Amino acid sequence: MNSFNASSSTLTTRREFLKTSGKAAAGAALASAIATPAYTAESNTIKVALVGCGGRGGGAVAQALATKGPTKLWALADFFEHRVQSTLNNLKPKFAKQLDVPRERQFSGLEGFKQAMDSLDKGDVVLLCTPPAFRPGHLEYAVAKGLHVFMEKSFAVDAPGIRRVLQAGEEASRKNLKIAGGLMSRHSLPLEEAVRNIHDGMIGDVITCWANRMHGPVGFQPRGAGMTELAHQIANYSCFTWLNGSFIVDWLIHNIDICCWIKNGWPVSVQGIGGRQVRTEPDQLFDHYTAEYTFADGTKMLAQGRHITNCYDFFGNMIQGAKGCAILGEGQPRPRLFKGHRPASANLLWQFTGEPYDQYQREHDLLFDAIRNDQPYNETERCAKACLTAIMGRMACESGQMISWDDAIASNLELAPGLESYTNESNPPVMPDANGKYPIAMPGSAKVL
Repeated sequence: MNSFNASSSTLTTRREFLKTSGKAAAGAALASAIATPAYTAESNTIKVALVGCGGRGGGAVAQALATKGPTKLWALADFFEHRVQSTLNNLKPKFAKQLDVPRERQFSGLEGFKQAMDSLDKGDVVLLCTPPAFRPGHLEYAVAKGLHVFMEKSFAVDAPGIRRVLQAGEEASRKNLKIAGGLMSRHSLPLEEAVRNIHDGMIGDVITCWANRMHGPVGFQPRGAGMTELAHQIANYSCFTWLNGSFIVDWLIHNIDICCWIKNGWPVSVQGIGGRQVRTEPDQLFDHYTAEYTFADGTKMLAQGRHITNCYDFFGNMIQGAKGCAILGEGQPRPRLFKGHRPASANLLWQFTGEPYDQYQREHDLLFDAIRNDQPYNETERCAKACLTAIMGRMACESGQMISWDDAIASNLELAPGLESYTNESNPPVMPDANGKYPIAMPGSAKVL
């Protein structure tokens, strides 16, 4: 697929994106002049549906309701009915006047996403915040319904899912629909300023990037009474590769994406190591990853993920340039740039001195502003490429093989084949053995392509 060719994967600034995509949007609008506009005027209330009522979903809907202009929460859906109720209860103290979610627009189970979206009108907004395995199918359905979309990271768990997301994004552009992706660090004002300084040469040519997320263990919930295997795994989606794509995909994606932003491109290959050394919970999770990426110019990015107790922790990015270095990224709210390669206070070149800014709120502000003013806004391709970068890292660490960008995106291996046909009672694609253990990828033998 040409738009995923690593040799042509150069990032554009938001200003360049608006300039180039505005022509395409104008042409699409002219071609569909007799159709219902896929945007909402400033004076109109935008109805919002939330699909996926976990912690991030609850945060996303609060941010959507806090944007400028009239908004109304219209429908909620989650696999678990109790999460729907919990989200409503959490929203009531601040947003009571914006809640219009009667019992008939509260949905649960695997088909709830369709019912929630079916209750909206064209030009309304759906927030997709389920585990990443469901993102491609949910995004396709939203675009087919003519809805604007906020989709939380991650955006797929395998290459076939990435290709579906890209195609849905292209269809959204043809329909003049707006899509925002949950890589909120791209909308952090401190980080935008730091990256601009790096691009302007403050630390010289970028030589090496590190993306780190090292902290305590990922949590695991024991199986509840009467819970099906599918429900158990969805409740623990961070612990099952078919649902979240792995720790390196769903947890480390932000800082991987930031490195690619700084490099103005995407890697052409990756090799890595990973495993499960101390974790004993009955799941599929590696407890450590190290992926070494190579860019087209030969420079490197090292992505390290670890969630083990009593180890050295660091959450953020470290960037090394020819003349200096930087510490920034998710986990580092005040980015800093230094002369030389020792990040000591005596070597400080620049640090952000403005007021703290809510990057989560800003990503929704930008989306809703684009909807109300009918401006082109579609982050799908960039989000998909960031996700593919993380996925190919998982492929390399699980298999022990060198994985190229071109081989990764061409892969037809699905982690959950036939997911759209699942019912609430279906068995998930991985099942425990007689001892309650799940299959874990083994480097040297794991099939990833």
